[in-house]
Amino acid sequence: MTSARPRFHLAFPVNDIESTRRFYMDVLGCRVGREDRLWIDFDFHGHQISAHVAPNETTPVQANPVDGERVPVRHFGVILPWNDWHALAARLREAQTRFVIEPTIRFKGLPGEQATLFIRDPSGNVLEFKSFREDSQVFARE
Repeated sequence: MTSARPRFHLAFPVNDIESTRRFYMDVLGCRVGREDRLWIDFDFHGHQISAHVAPNETTPVQANPVDGERVPVRHFGVILPWNDWHALAARLREAQTRFVIEPTIRFKGLPGEQATLFIRDPSGNVLEFKSFREDSQVFARE
């Protein structure tokens, strides 16, 4: 029996396969898994995400205020090691990626201080990439 962390699986709607493939492979560096005409799986930092063509379900996302920003309510992402997050932020800036929320440090000096950024995929799905200097702070409370 392995002691590895469980992996999550997330299925989400997209407008089309090709723009989704380009974004997740070329911009985010994900490896493609299985695929069919109406869906495609990606290795998202060791987790399986499945993009399913369903244009009627790719609706605009509402936002809530969090630490002075309008954070999209429906989003998904991953918590990266500190240096990996900074490398991703630099790569996204270099690629002139349009940010929903620019790379920033949220909750400065408070429990749960984190680096965060938000981007949209071609179908409007919002992704958050975040990092904590100390992994023990992921679930820290005030």
